[in-house]
Amino acid sequence: MLDLPDRRLNAYRTDLAEERLRGVVEANNYVSGSPGLICVPVVQLRTRPELECGTDTELLLGETVRVLDTDAGWAWVKADFDDYVGYIPDYAISPVVRSLTHIITAPRTFIYSGPDLKFPTVQALSMGNRIAVIDERETRGTRYFLLEGGQAVIANHCAEVGEPLSGDYVTVASRFLETPYLWGGRSGFGIDCSGLVQLSMMMTGKNVPRDTDMQANGLGTGIDRGDLRRGDLVFWKGHVAIMEDEKTLLHANGHTMTVSHEGLEDAIRRIGWLYQQPTGYRRP
Repeated sequence: MLDLPDRRLNAYRTDLAEERLRGVVEANNYVSGSPGLICVPVVQLRTRPELECGTDTELLLGETVRVLDTDAGWAWVKADFDDYVGYIPDYAISPVVRSLTHIITAPRTFIYSGPDLKFPTVQALSMGNRIAVIDERETRGTRYFLLEGGQAVIANHCAEVGEPLSGDYVTVASRFLETPYLWGGRSGFGIDCSGLVQLSMMMTGKNVPRDTDMQANGLGTGIDRGDLRRGDLVFWKGHVAIMEDEKTLLHANGHTMTVSHEGLEDAIRRIGWLYQQPTGYRRP
């Protein structure tokens, strides 16, 4: 039986496929797609164009995609950042018409109607959201970045696009402590285990795969359990955790339904009855 490409990372249906798969898969038509920009803080990407379908991952404000098809209020897209393929509501996409200057570095923050913390909020933002700053203003000692229409964000909740956060990615991941666990989540509003790894590494300038199996197969190098140190990853079937030090890990998990600390040995015992022993250890 012919092995077909991973549908999570390769866009193909019987009627349509991305151009680069011509000669690899059979489809009635092949397209290169058109560029699009995510224009909402967070949007869920699904396997099928149905709200009842579970979430595979999420795309964040300012991320770019290739739009392969649109129909009945849905867009079939491929994310430029990690190549993930799926369906999102078409209202979440706008044309790529301007460059984005800054990225949100706080786990969560707000857009205000103007440069004052007493002004009404317009929207909540997540770490990883990208915005276009056009000016700045200071009010009572707090510096704000101004957006189109006079809206504003807290300046020290932002960094310039392309300027990785200093320090290691574990420090970034720890800022999500107590964030709710969300299957397929990839934002400060809700996040899953591999989303925590991907987003925190992205903020420090590293591009890593999205799902646990992808990370386990291709992220960094394999190591022995006895060599674990801060920043290493522990994998189970369908789960990943980040080592904070030689004995403690940090992970988004369905046990506490949050991002939480846990002792490595405690986690191995607790997880073992359902998912058996760890499948591997890797150093990014």
